[in-house]
Order: sequence, then C-alpha cells, then structure tokens
Amino acid sequence: MFITNKIQPLNQRPRGEIALKFALLDEAMLAAVTLLATWVMSKIERRGRAYGYGGPNGLKLFLSGLAWGVVLISLLVFTLWKAGFLVFERRLIFGGDVLRYGFLWLIAFCLVGVFEESLTRGFILYTLTRGLAAFYQRAFRARQSAALGFWTASVILSVIFFLGHTNNPGESPVGLLSVFLAGMFFCLSVWRTGSLWWAIGMHATWDWGQSFLFGVADSGLMAQHHLLATHPQGRALLSGGTTGPEGSILIVGVLAVGSLVVLFTLPRGRYYEAPPVPVQAAPQPAIAAV
Repeated sequence: MFITNKIQPLNQRPRGEIALKFALLDEAMLAAVTLLATWVMSKIERRGRAYGYGGPNGLKLFLSGLAWGVVLISLLVFTLWKAGFLVFERRLIFGGDVLRYGFLWLIAFCLVGVFEESLTRGFILYTLTRGLAAFYQRAFRARQSAALGFWTASVILSVIFFLGHTNNPGESPVGLLSVFLAGMFFCLSVWRTGSLWWAIGMHATWDWGQSFLFGVADSGLMAQHHLLATHPQGRALLSGGTTGPEGSILIVGVLAVGSLVVLFTLPRGRYYEAPPVPVQAAPQPAIAAV
C-alpha cells in the first residue's frame, strides 16, 4: 500500500469508478508484495508451500472456484432482475472489445483474489490458528483446539476484511455485513479444502461478474469498459442501491447456497492439526514402609 500511495495518492485515485490500467498496476503490485512476504515467511519457518498454497489439487480447485464464482453472482443478479430490483439498460461494448476487456478485467480480478485471500486468509490466518489452537489446548485441554483456533481467527480476520471495505464510496451497512459474511464463507472453503485456491478463483469471478459482465457496482465501485449498463430499482435493502448486489439482503441466501456447494462438492483437505493433548500419567501408589 505504501508503494501504490506514492505512485497515485488516495486523493488522486478515481472515486466511484476504477480504470483498467490502474486496477492492473495496483493489484499486480499488491499481489506481488503479498506473495513475496508469504514466500519469505515460508522460508523462515521452513514450511514449504504452506499457508493454503500447498496440496496437489490447486489448479483443479482454482478452476472450480472460477466456475462457481460466475454461477453464484449470476444467481444473485438473476434473482434481483426477476424480482424487479435490477434493470438492464443496454450493452456498452461490442466485437473484439468484449474479449479484450473481459480478459484483462479477469486478470485484474485474479490479482485481487490472490492479494486479498493471501492477505486475510493466508499466512496470518494460519499463524493465528496455530497460536489460538495452542492457547485453547493449554488453557482448556480442548480436543477440538485446531477448529476452535481456526474459527476464532476467521472471525477476527473477517472483521478486518470488513473494516478494509469501510472507505469504499457507496458502501452500506448491509454491504459491510455481506463483506464479513463473505470473509467467513471464504474461510469455510479454506477449512474444507486446506487450500486458498478455490477462494481465489471464486473471489476473482464473483468480482469479475459484477464489475465487467453485469456492469453493477462492486462495494460501491464501478469498472470502466464493462459489458452491460444496469441500475438498481426499489428499496436499497433489497436492490443493493449504490453498493451493488452485495448491498442487497438477498446475498445472505446466495452465500448460504455457496456454503452448501463448499460442504458437498469440494474435496476434504487438511489445513492444520494441533499437536495431541498430552495425557498426564496416573500417580503411582505410595509403597508402604515396612
């Protein structure tokens, strides 16, 4: 963030509309710095490809996440449209521009997924899980200390994820609630699979579907060169208003559907296992003196 602030200070950045070149540059730098920090910590701690980047199914999970991201955002947008809370106006770009801008925005949002998932559900989540699991184990001798540590860390980092979106223009209370719930949803996928890759893919195409494909606001921000022109209609609580579909209370149902997808379609992986609880030896009976 320090580097990007020097290149383009906050007061000079586009407010409410994101330029493609800026998005690519900004997110590429943020993703690179985050990945570099993750790699350095993996070397210091001698963990190899840990913190959610290990495992044999990374590509398969990433592609699955890409597909489900499109499906789930389409489900939300379709519901808003059929209920009369979203109006499609017209198409804005044609021909080769559709493929060109669609591909470039997909790259940009893949970088967003890598940055945000690595930052909030990568090294920090793993380290907090390990520390909290050790605390629960020592303080309460909890057999489920790994799960308790993980979900406590998930709540903490989802709150931080929520706070990171509070400065977005056009945000709303429901939109911020959905950010927190989305953070917990992505944590669920990490706990289920032991990997960040599904969350990265899903995060990327969820944002891509909003910003490029359907041309709706994403946390109050619009992307340049999007395919369709739309506008919300009706009460902001249901339509999302200036926040976009993420500001609609209907997103809770879509995230619930997504959680079922995670639990019933994704392979079970191993994220973190706490060391076994030490068993105290039974005291030996005293030998009576003769």
